Amino acid sequence: MPHETPLQPLSTVDPHEPLEKIERWKLIGPGLVVAATGVGAADMVATLTAGSRYGYTLLWAVIAGTVMKIVLVEGAGRYSLASGRTIFEGWRSLGRWTSWYFGPYILIWGFVYGATAMSSSALPLAALFPFLPLWAWAVIMGLLGFAIVWAGRYAVVEKITAAMVGLMFLVVVGLAVITLPDVPRMITGLIPVIPQGGVVYTLALAGGVGGTITLAAYGYWLREKGWHQPRWMRVMQLDNTVAYAVTGIFVLAMLVVGAEVLYSAGYAVSAGDKGLLDLDQVLRERYGDVIGVTFLVGFWAASFSSVVGVWSGVSLMFADYWGNVRHKHSGHPDTLSGGRYFKFYLFWLTFPPMVLLLLDKPVFLILLYGVLGALFMPFLAITLLGLLNTSRTPERWRNGMFTNAVLVVCAVLFIILGVYQAYDTVAGILS
Repeated sequence: MPHETPLQPLSTVDPHEPLEKIERWKLIGPGLVVAATGVGAADMVATLTAGSRYGYTLLWAVIAGTVMKIVLVEGAGRYSLASGRTIFEGWRSLGRWTSWYFGPYILIWGFVYGATAMSSSALPLAALFPFLPLWAWAVIMGLLGFAIVWAGRYAVVEKITAAMVGLMFLVVVGLAVITLPDVPRMITGLIPVIPQGGVVYTLALAGGVGGTITLAAYGYWLREKGWHQPRWMRVMQLDNTVAYAVTGIFVLAMLVVGAEVLYSAGYAVSAGDKGLLDLDQVLRERYGDVIGVTFLVGFWAASFSSVVGVWSGVSLMFADYWGNVRHKHSGHPDTLSGGRYFKFYLFWLTFPPMVLLLLDKPVFLILLYGVLGALFMPFLAITLLGLLNTSRTPERWRNGMFTNAVLVVCAVLFIILGVYQAYDTVAGILS
């Protein structure tokens, strides 16, 4: 339903101020948050491994993935600004089936991801400061993220995320420059080629640049920023494009590191986040301890930005979901940042998952997490096709042919990946 009360801007940007008078640095924000939140250690490892296995062959897949994420996030933001509704309100308009999927998914996802995010951000700290065990650093990271998001408004989250992005960008891009990339060989990677035996890996790399559920949180961060009217459409599109361009450069830099440091020397890295610790050891051997330590700092920045972003954005999504279930309009105080539904999910992300840091992860929970998670990206692409091509969006802001084509490609790609991921999860559990 439409908002019953006007939303209040929560940032220093006055939405009534003429856009041409607003400093340009204020026009970049939510896109950077969603991009930084989506690019964590898992994306770094996937791209690093791609470079170590195939050199620059899959450079085109990284670029394709970046374009797809720009279109997906722009679609979520455009729907929110054009319709005046949140993405979950849009999903509900498509039928109750969206709530039946999204409700269990966001609860299970939050429980498992909370532990995963805390562990990921703790790994580089445990390597740098081994006087505390990994689980202790993970708890500290979770509590720190909880405190930042609980106490601060969106402006605080945005500033911290921007600082983390700047740090991880400088470290990884600087590292790529140090490796002296082979530019002519890099250019050949722009030709779409799928290496032998690398079909699924190519699809995963194209589909894995920059987030899953956090892509849909973009509209909520726009609202927190104070951008909630169609007049902000061009600003939103600029914000999103610049943010994912930065993300694309970052991921490209990781591919360069994998190609130049690992592929050329025949190194392999472990699966999962620990592969980044393997890279740390290779960097120390090749360039010295200073470079290794610097990389671990960038690793931590990439991981912790995801903690802060998820703790903020997905909590806003849950608050809106639960508020709608309770028949409260989006914009009701209970559904906003700092509201009781927001705080409940923030608590849910932080404290229950700490049990998983000390115990083996429950098999059934991991199975559900893998299957439901595999379905989210096709769910987002398909629902955006339904929202942005019908009367749910004003005609002026509906999709063009290019956007529809990209969304169809996204839907097909993510369905293939989803089926593979679900099969892989079930097979891994049963084996």
